[in-house]
Amino acid sequence: QVQLVESGGGLVQAGGSLRLSCAASGRTFSSYAMGWFRQAPGKEREFVAAINRSGGSTWYADSVKGRFTISRDNAKNTVYLQTNSVKPEDTAVYYCAASSGYGSYDNSGRYDYWGQGTQVTVSS
Repeated sequence: QVQLVESGGGLVQAGGSLRLSCAASGRTFSSYAMGWFRQAPGKEREFVAAINRSGGSTWYADSVKGRFTISRDNAKNTVYLQTNSVKPEDTAVYYCAASSGYGSYDNSGRYDYWGQGTQVTVSS
């Protein structure tokens, strides 16, 4: 069992930055691949970024590539999402998720555990 708690969301102006954090409980954090997803009002949840168990490989949605960076600190049981040059269309609830299995990193179905989400609002 893994519990995930996101933090770091808030209100930011377009062009600004936010660093989201996701703290995981348990001693087996390094055995999970981690992902960030987001859901805007009236829209489906969408993939944002993912990182493998060691942190050596990352994947991004085209919409955030070059602006967002995912990283993890296995010693601190935490995964981060650095969001730079944010746009109003980045406004959403951001969720982190943990996966013990395999499959496409952008497929929400491969993730076993989800956090409660943190709101990011970008003003124009």
